[in-house]
Amino acid sequence: MTASTTTTRGESPNGDKSTSNVLHQKVLGSRRFSNYWWATVVSLGATGFLLAGISSYLKINLLIVSDPTQLAFVPQGLVMGLYGAAGSLLALYLWLTVLWNVGGGYNEFNRENGTITIFRLGYPGKNRRIQIDCSTEDVQSVRIQVKEGLNPRRELYLRVKGRRDIPLTRVGQPLSLQQLEIQGAQLARFLSVPLEGL
Repeated sequence: MTASTTTTRGESPNGDKSTSNVLHQKVLGSRRFSNYWWATVVSLGATGFLLAGISSYLKINLLIVSDPTQLAFVPQGLVMGLYGAAGSLLALYLWLTVLWNVGGGYNEFNRENGTITIFRLGYPGKNRRIQIDCSTEDVQSVRIQVKEGLNPRRELYLRVKGRRDIPLTRVGQPLSLQQLEIQGAQLARFLSVPLEGL
Protein backbone atom coordinates (compact mmCIF):
# COMPACT_ATOMS: atom_id res chain seq x y z
CA MET A 1 0.00 0.00 0.00
CA THR A 2 2.35 2.66 -1.19
CA ALA A 3 1.77 6.00 -2.80
CA SER A 4 3.94 7.37 -5.53
CA THR A 5 4.28 11.05 -6.37
CA THR A 6 5.04 10.50 -10.05
CA THR A 7 2.62 11.61 -12.72
CA THR A 8 2.62 8.33 -14.64
CA ARG A 9 0.77 5.28 -13.37
CA GLY A 10 3.15 2.99 -11.53
CA GLU A 11 2.85 -0.27 -9.65
CA SER A 12 4.52 -1.19 -6.36
CA PRO A 13 5.85 -4.70 -5.61
CA ASN A 14 2.63 -5.63 -3.73
CA GLY A 15 0.41 -4.66 -6.68
CA ASP A 16 -0.74 -1.23 -5.47
CA LYS A 17 -1.13 1.34 -8.23
CA SER A 18 -0.83 5.06 -7.81
CA THR A 19 -0.46 8.35 -9.62
CA SER A 20 0.11 11.79 -8.17
CA ASN A 21 -3.65 12.16 -7.55
CA VAL A 22 -4.92 8.56 -7.28
CA LEU A 23 -3.86 5.93 -4.77
CA HIS A 24 -5.18 2.40 -5.38
CA GLN A 25 -4.46 -0.22 -2.68
CA LYS A 26 -5.22 -3.91 -3.18
CA VAL A 27 -6.47 -5.69 -0.05
CA LEU A 28 -5.69 -9.39 0.28
CA GLY A 29 -8.73 -11.48 1.22
CA SER A 30 -9.04 -15.17 2.03
CA ARG A 31 -6.67 -16.27 -0.75
CA ARG A 32 -3.56 -16.37 1.38
CA PHE A 33 -1.12 -19.19 2.07
CA SER A 34 -2.31 -19.86 5.63
CA ASN A 35 -5.90 -20.46 4.48
CA TYR A 36 -4.78 -22.83 1.69
CA TRP A 37 -2.60 -24.65 4.24
CA TRP A 38 -5.36 -25.11 6.84
CA ALA A 39 -7.97 -26.09 4.24
CA THR A 40 -5.59 -28.78 2.93
CA VAL A 41 -4.69 -30.08 6.41
CA VAL A 42 -8.33 -30.23 7.53
CA SER A 43 -9.35 -31.93 4.26
CA LEU A 44 -6.69 -34.64 4.65
CA GLY A 45 -7.49 -35.22 8.33
CA ALA A 46 -11.24 -35.36 7.72
CA THR A 47 -10.80 -37.78 4.82
CA GLY A 48 -8.66 -40.05 7.01
CA PHE A 49 -11.22 -40.11 9.83
CA LEU A 50 -14.11 -40.66 7.40
CA LEU A 51 -12.33 -43.54 5.64
CA ALA A 52 -11.41 -45.07 9.01
CA GLY A 53 -15.07 -45.00 10.07
CA ILE A 54 -16.24 -46.51 6.78
CA SER A 55 -13.49 -49.17 6.92
CA SER A 56 -14.56 -50.10 10.44
CA TYR A 57 -18.17 -50.54 9.30
CA LEU A 58 -17.48 -52.42 6.04
CA LYS A 59 -14.50 -54.38 7.43
CA ILE A 60 -12.59 -53.44 4.26
CA ASN A 61 -9.35 -51.47 4.67
CA LEU A 62 -9.65 -48.19 2.73
CA LEU A 63 -6.54 -46.61 4.28
CA ILE A 64 -2.89 -47.07 3.29
CA VAL A 65 -1.23 -46.19 6.60
CA SER A 66 -3.25 -48.29 9.07
CA ASP A 67 -5.86 -51.03 9.34
CA PRO A 68 -9.07 -49.67 10.92
CA THR A 69 -10.95 -52.93 10.18
CA GLN A 70 -9.84 -54.14 13.63
CA LEU A 71 -11.82 -51.35 15.31
CA ALA A 72 -15.32 -52.03 16.61
CA PHE A 73 -17.76 -49.88 14.63
CA VAL A 74 -19.59 -48.93 17.83
CA PRO A 75 -18.26 -46.73 19.35
CA GLN A 76 -14.78 -46.16 17.77
CA GLY A 77 -15.68 -46.43 14.08
CA LEU A 78 -18.85 -44.39 14.53
CA VAL A 79 -17.03 -41.62 16.39
CA MET A 80 -14.27 -41.52 13.76
CA GLY A 81 -16.90 -41.31 11.03
CA LEU A 82 -18.61 -38.40 12.84
CA TYR A 83 -15.26 -36.62 13.24
CA GLY A 84 -14.65 -37.15 9.52
CA ALA A 85 -18.06 -35.77 8.58
CA ALA A 86 -17.61 -32.69 10.82
CA GLY A 87 -14.09 -32.15 9.45
CA SER A 88 -15.37 -32.44 5.87
CA LEU A 89 -17.93 -29.71 6.53
CA LEU A 90 -15.25 -27.47 8.02
CA ALA A 91 -12.94 -28.16 5.06
CA LEU A 92 -15.77 -27.33 2.63
CA TYR A 93 -16.35 -24.03 4.43
CA LEU A 94 -12.62 -23.17 4.30
CA TRP A 95 -12.36 -23.99 0.58
CA LEU A 96 -15.49 -21.97 -0.24
CA THR A 97 -14.13 -19.00 1.71
CA VAL A 98 -10.92 -19.19 -0.33
CA LEU A 99 -12.89 -19.62 -3.59
CA TRP A 100 -15.08 -16.58 -2.85
CA ASN A 101 -12.03 -14.57 -1.66
CA VAL A 102 -13.96 -13.17 1.29
CA GLY A 103 -12.47 -9.89 2.50
CA GLY A 104 -10.58 -9.21 -0.73
CA GLY A 105 -10.97 -5.89 -2.49
CA TYR A 106 -9.35 -2.49 -2.74
CA ASN A 107 -9.14 1.01 -1.29
CA GLU A 108 -9.06 3.86 -3.79
CA PHE A 109 -8.29 7.45 -2.85
CA ASN A 110 -8.84 9.95 -5.66
CA ARG A 111 -7.77 13.55 -5.07
CA GLU A 112 -8.87 14.58 -8.60
CA ASN A 113 -12.53 13.73 -7.97
CA GLY A 114 -12.35 14.15 -4.19
CA THR A 115 -13.71 10.63 -3.67
CA ILE A 116 -12.75 7.61 -1.59
CA THR A 117 -13.99 4.09 -2.43
CA ILE A 118 -13.59 1.15 -0.04
CA PHE A 119 -14.61 -2.12 -1.72
CA ARG A 120 -14.70 -5.64 -0.23
CA LEU A 121 -16.06 -9.02 -1.27
CA GLY A 122 -18.31 -10.82 1.20
CA TYR A 123 -20.16 -14.13 1.27
CA PRO A 124 -22.50 -14.86 -1.65
CA GLY A 125 -25.96 -13.45 -1.29
CA LYS A 126 -27.66 -10.11 -1.29
CA ASN A 127 -24.65 -8.22 0.11
CA ARG A 128 -21.84 -10.03 -1.75
CA ARG A 129 -20.17 -6.76 -2.66
CA ILE A 130 -19.60 -4.20 0.08
CA GLN A 131 -18.75 -0.69 -1.07
CA ILE A 132 -18.34 2.49 0.95
CA ASP A 133 -18.04 5.83 -0.84
CA CYS A 134 -17.18 9.11 0.83
CA SER A 135 -15.55 12.45 0.12
CA THR A 136 -11.90 13.24 0.82
CA GLU A 137 -13.07 16.49 2.46
CA ASP A 138 -14.88 14.48 5.15
CA VAL A 139 -11.73 12.62 6.24
CA GLN A 140 -10.57 13.81 9.66
CA SER A 141 -7.56 11.53 10.19
CA VAL A 142 -5.90 8.17 9.62
CA ARG A 143 -5.85 6.11 12.83
CA ILE A 144 -3.55 3.25 13.79
CA GLN A 145 -4.85 0.72 16.33
CA VAL A 146 -2.41 -1.74 17.89
CA LYS A 147 -3.50 -4.42 20.35
CA GLU A 148 -0.96 -7.04 21.41
CA GLY A 149 -1.59 -10.31 23.22
CA LEU A 150 -3.01 -13.71 22.32
CA ASN A 151 -5.03 -12.29 19.43
CA PRO A 152 -2.92 -9.35 18.20
CA ARG A 153 -4.59 -6.66 16.12
CA ARG A 154 -2.70 -4.11 14.04
CA GLU A 155 -5.15 -2.14 11.95
CA LEU A 156 -5.44 1.06 9.99
CA TYR A 157 -8.68 3.04 10.10
CA LEU A 158 -10.02 6.06 8.25
CA ARG A 159 -11.81 8.50 10.55
CA VAL A 160 -14.61 10.17 8.55
CA LYS A 161 -17.11 12.83 9.65
CA GLY A 162 -20.53 11.39 10.49
CA ARG A 163 -19.43 7.73 10.14
CA ARG A 164 -17.87 5.00 12.20
CA ASP A 165 -14.15 4.48 11.63
CA ILE A 166 -13.63 2.60 8.35
CA PRO A 167 -11.11 -0.32 8.46
CA LEU A 168 -8.54 -0.24 5.66
CA THR A 169 -6.30 -3.25 6.35
CA ARG A 170 -6.87 -6.93 5.67
CA VAL A 171 -8.47 -9.23 8.22
CA GLY A 172 -6.77 -12.24 9.78
CA GLN A 173 -3.06 -11.60 9.35
CA PRO A 174 -1.81 -8.56 11.26
CA LEU A 175 0.78 -6.41 9.52
CA SER A 176 4.12 -5.75 11.14
CA LEU A 177 4.33 -2.52 13.15
CA GLN A 178 6.81 -1.09 10.65
CA GLN A 179 4.52 -1.80 7.66
CA LEU A 180 1.54 -0.38 9.54
CA GLU A 181 3.38 2.84 10.42
CA ILE A 182 4.70 3.28 6.87
CA GLN A 183 1.26 2.72 5.29
CA GLY A 184 -0.44 4.98 7.81
CA ALA A 185 2.10 7.79 7.31
CA GLN A 186 1.93 7.55 3.50
CA LEU A 187 -1.86 7.61 3.47
CA ALA A 188 -2.05 10.50 5.94
CA ARG A 189 0.46 12.45 3.81
CA PHE A 190 -1.46 11.61 0.61
CA LEU A 191 -4.77 12.83 2.10
CA SER A 192 -3.12 15.72 4.02
CA VAL A 193 -4.66 14.66 7.34
CA PRO A 194 -3.10 13.85 10.73
CA LEU A 195 -1.99 10.36 11.73
CA GLU A 196 -3.33 9.21 15.11
CA GLY A 197 -2.42 6.34 17.41
CA LEU A 198 1.37 6.45 17.36
